[in-house]
Amino acid sequence: MTNPRTKKILIGLTSHGDLAGHGATGYYLPEVAHPWQVFTAAGYTVDLVSTAGGTPPVDGVDLTDPVQQAFLDDPEMQGKVAGTPRFADVDPAGYDAVLFAGGHGTMWDFPGDPDLARTAREVYEGGGVVAAVCHGPAALVGVTLSGGRPLVEGKEVSAFTNSEEAAVGLSDVVPFLLQTRLESLGAKHTGAPDFVPHVVTDERLVTGQNPASAKGVAEAVLAALAS
Repeated sequence: MTNPRTKKILIGLTSHGDLAGHGATGYYLPEVAHPWQVFTAAGYTVDLVSTAGGTPPVDGVDLTDPVQQAFLDDPEMQGKVAGTPRFADVDPAGYDAVLFAGGHGTMWDFPGDPDLARTAREVYEGGGVVAAVCHGPAALVGVTLSGGRPLVEGKEVSAFTNSEEAAVGLSDVVPFLLQTRLESLGAKHTGAPDFVPHVVTDERLVTGQNPASAKGVAEAVLAALAS
């Protein structure tokens, strides 16, 4: 582990709120709230970080979901949401794992953030776990290891599929198709039917296909940390 005594996990959020003129977007709340519940129940502290800092835009809020409501009602987490640091301001050595939450906004600001890439690389090369769910694997597009190879090269991964992007009508809105881009980097992408939970663990890389996979990704992160 990066530091097995920290018992801290970082969740990365997008700061991009414009769906290319097709409405609002942001980080997808259930993909933060459900992992938060899993991690905190296991005794981990959860911190948040975003590409631009401050209060990032949020999407996918469902107040009929008690887990999301609990997250919104938690004063500590709402304080963290209101004042996220930038990736540039975070020391990766302080975390056992980093999880990149999804939301369509990630497709615009995750791939080109060098400090996000540095954070993921240092957590991974320090022995920690890197995880991402739904559109969160957009973070992995820009991550290369110290030897110069993409983190995802040769790894089994899952992410929001081309089929799912077509199903939500955004194939021509997003700047690229996430599944296709990951495959172009040498990743071995696997997918389940649209919107069915699907989680893949390849050593210390954990990825999930869609929002329904968020809890399973968090559970797989804990399993990887325990192995």
